[in-house]
Parts: sequence; structure tokens; C-alpha cells
Amino acid sequence: MKTKHAPDDTLAKSSPVHEPTRTGLSAATIKQAFLDNLFYVQGRFLEVATPNDHYQALAYTLRDRLLLRWVNTVQTYKETNCRTVCYLSAEYLPGPHLGNNLINLGIMENAREALTELGLDLDTILDLDVIMEHEEEPGLGNGGLGRLAACFMDSLATLQIPAIGYGIRYEYGIFDQIIRDGWQVETSDTWLHYGNPWEVRRPNISFEIKVGGHVETYSDGDGRARSRWVSQDVFRGVAFDTPILGHGVNTVNLLRLWAAEAPESFDFQTFNQGDYAGAVMRKVRSETVSKVLYPNDDADSGKRLRLMQQYFFVSCALQDMLRIHLGTGLPLDKFHEKFAAQLNDTHPTIAVAELMRLLVDIHGVDWDAAWGVTTRTFAYTNHTLLPEALEKWPLPLFQNLLPRHLEIVYEINRRFLDDMRLRYPYDDARIARLSIIDETGTRFVRMANLACVGAYAVNGVAALHTRLLGETVLRDFHDTWPEKFQNKTNGVTPRRFIMLSNPGLAGLLSESLGEGWVTDLERLRGLEKFVDDTAFQDRWQAVKRERKANLADFIARTQGISIDPDSLFD
Repeated sequence: MKTKHAPDDTLAKSSPVHEPTRTGLSAATIKQAFLDNLFYVQGRFLEVATPNDHYQALAYTLRDRLLLRWVNTVQTYKETNCRTVCYLSAEYLPGPHLGNNLINLGIMENAREALTELGLDLDTILDLDVIMEHEEEPGLGNGGLGRLAACFMDSLATLQIPAIGYGIRYEYGIFDQIIRDGWQVETSDTWLHYGNPWEVRRPNISFEIKVGGHVETYSDGDGRARSRWVSQDVFRGVAFDTPILGHGVNTVNLLRLWAAEAPESFDFQTFNQGDYAGAVMRKVRSETVSKVLYPNDDADSGKRLRLMQQYFFVSCALQDMLRIHLGTGLPLDKFHEKFAAQLNDTHPTIAVAELMRLLVDIHGVDWDAAWGVTTRTFAYTNHTLLPEALEKWPLPLFQNLLPRHLEIVYEINRRFLDDMRLRYPYDDARIARLSIIDETGTRFVRMANLACVGAYAVNGVAALHTRLLGETVLRDFHDTWPEKFQNKTNGVTPRRFIMLSNPGLAGLLSESLGEGWVTDLERLRGLEKFVDDTAFQDRWQAVKRERKANLADFIARTQGISIDPDSLFD
């Protein structure tokens, strides 16, 4: 005898279009898929399921539909032999996935109908309080870098541009902040407490990461001098994939994040000798690399961990890109024709030296050929005008952690400065400013300089910002390569920041302008015709006040603070 809400294939079979249960979009199919995931994935009946069970079941229902589209997208990319954008960023700030994916799939109302038939309320599941409890903000970023990266991934998928976002799967994010007795208290950001139904672990996609040690020189079979990095320690990065769906299209790109793991997580011999903590020490040491976003770098150990994090995800990303490229059968001198890598600020700029290492040391490519590939692969986004914010690493730390990369940086810098001395003879001050190595006082590796030398394009995040970069902190590089500097004005995705966060405003915009603004923000200029329309202005103000009242209610519930919704919010 069937339990009332056990999975039942008859629902899917009775669908008017006979949709597959795992991929269909009708209300009936979503209803059946929800019950299937609730039962077969979570082992729960509807009658005893918790709100978190409801959220998880709906998330898995949507993920099934994303994965089908991802498989089809990959096949299309292979058939068209297209170039892929690889976005390298230490941060991503995607926000909760559930509502965004419902919007991009275009099934918000079908999902609402399906859950209503089961006695559930979609709006309750999507309520901010519920989402914060069961789908916490992914702890992958904390500011403009992460917001920009996530919005680019959404936009690339919507524009149906092949893309992979590479970063770190931070286990604890940065921190949670609570106010206690008027003071900020920082606590662990346990955003993975309930797991992450949107991601897929890929243990078959993992790469070895070396750190420390020394460099040896040897001769290859052709008598050429080669370098071999003999590392002090080795761990590995394992891929976790999150599908990123575009709005109103079937294109799904990937956010591929790397988690650090030890090659052997348990030392049985050490355990048998009674050293129980020592038996897992290597596991603890390796996994520390992907524990926290931006570890405190006041101490040298914190600086070392930050540099290790940056190298970790960049090396994993480049090894993955080379794996994909070699799988096509194309030669390595065509690598830049298959991939364009965007460096989001200075955190991933060690990629310039790492790609050179992989091409020259691992794949035996001649230096000049490797440099030609490298300088046609990378573009660099700068986010700051403050000289002190341009990342640089103490030379002893860099040499201790990445000895082979320092040799490569030295060689890149030597060749670069030889060219610059021909261009700027007798201008030693300019040469010193251009140098990748800061020789003033304590010696440093200047990561922004490395990026400017190794990239084919440099951009700021707004027209004014890009212009000021060329006039201030990167002036010498702009004087040298003005053609490299190309502004890319950044924004936010209207799907998340209007449609999802303010559905009332989205409805008013669509009613007044049509739905085209969702993928073309230039159409918002159409609002200018309502500048003297008092009826429209009243509706606009009503929408704004409703959202302010909702915020006031949320603050009262969560913080116990009463605020006037008619006050000015900044």
C-alpha cells in the first residue's frame, strides 16, 4: 500500500506533455520531482519533513534541471570549438541560489502551484528568514570583488558565452558578525552546516599542489638545461562544481571551486604508535588552505597562508585548463585560442608565473613560445587606486614558498627591463617603478606589475577609474602600453538585484517598459517618459515603501530594534 506522499510515477505519466520527471518544467512534473527528491535523496515523507527538508528537496529538483542543461551546453561548446572565458577570482558572492534559479528557469509560478498542491507555500520557503536559516549566503566572498565575479558569471551564462569561474571552496567563509552589548563579535561562518545541494564533488578532477623545497637544474634528452622543482610538501585540490544558469536560456556554465585535501588523510602507522593527533596532522595542515577567506595576515604565518591560497586555486585552475585543452588534441601553442583568463584583481596574478612553469617545466615548451602563449591568455582587472593596496609579497616569503616561481619572475623581469631600458634610456627612476621586483628597502614581488607585464589587457571597473589608473598608480605601464588599457564598466545583475530582491519593482518595470529590461538595462531609459506622470510616481513610491516596511519588520524580528519605515535609508 502506498503512503499518501510517497513517490508515484503516475503523476509524471499523467502530465499532458509526458515530461521526464527529473527534467520537466510543468507544475505536475515539479510536484513529482519534489516528492522523489524528498524520499529518495533525503529519506523523508512529506508528513514528517522539516522546513529544511522542503528547501533541500526543491533545491535538488532544480539542480536536476540545471545539470541536464549543463550536459547539453558542454556538448554544444565541444561541437562549436569555441573559446572559453576562465574567470579567476579569490572571491565570489553569489547569494542564495534557490530564488535566482527559479527566476532564470522561468518556473516560479509552476513551482508555487506544485507546492501549493502539497500544502506548502513557496513564498515561505523563499522568505528571507527561512533562506538565511537553510541556505546561508555562500561564504565565498565579502565585497566588490565577489559581487563582480558572481554577476559576471550570471551575465556570461545569460549571454551564452562559454565560461568557467575558478576559485576556492572556503569551508568557513570569512566570519559571521553579531552585535553583543553594542560591540561587534566575530563567529565562524558555518555556511556549509546543512551541506550544499547545488554543488557536485568531482574527486576525479583533482591536481597536485607543491610548495616549498628547492630547484634543481638538469639536462634533458636534447642536452637543454631544465629546472626541476623538488617540493617540501604536497597536497591536492579537488573540484566542486556549481551550475550557473543564464536567464531565459538553456546555457549553463560552471563555477568550479577547489577544496584542499591531503594525499593521505590518515597515517595508520603514527596512529598505532599512539600519536592520535599526529595521525591526522597532515590532513589538518593541508585542509587549512581552503578553510577561511582572507586569514589574518598580521603574522608571517598568515601571509604565508594567503599566498598559498592564491597559488593553490590558480595552479588548480591552470592545470584544469591544460587538461581540457590537451583533451581536444590541439597543440599547446594554441592554448590561448581556446582560453581567455581574466584575473580579478591581484590575488590570482601568480597565474602568469604558474602558466610559464607548467608550459616550460612540465610540458617542455620553449621559453619564448610559452611567453607568447601566456601574454595572449591573461587579462587583468584592477580594483584600487591606492598604491598601498597593490598587493606585494616579501621576497624571502615568496622564495621559501614558491622557489621556482621566483626564478621565473626574475627571468620575466630581466627580459622586460632589458626592453624598457631601450625604450627609456637613462631613466633609472622609471625603470625602478616598472620593475616587478621592488628594490627599495625590503625587497618585494609586485603582483600588479607582474599582471601588467603578463596580460594583454588591463582594465579598471569604471571609465573614471580606468582613466585614473593610467594617470596614477599604473601610469608608467599606461605610458608604455596605452593600447592595453581598456575600460570595462562593471555593474550588477538585474535578475538578482531587482527581480529577486524587489519583485514589486520588477513587476512595475515590466508593466511599464515590457520585459526586455531584464537582459538590456539600457531600456530603463524608457522611465524618463514617466518623469511627469504622478500616477506612476505614486506606484513607484508605494513599491519603495513596501520594501522599506519589510526591512523594518525584518530588523525588528532579528535585532529587536524598531525603525520608522518612512525614515531615509542609506
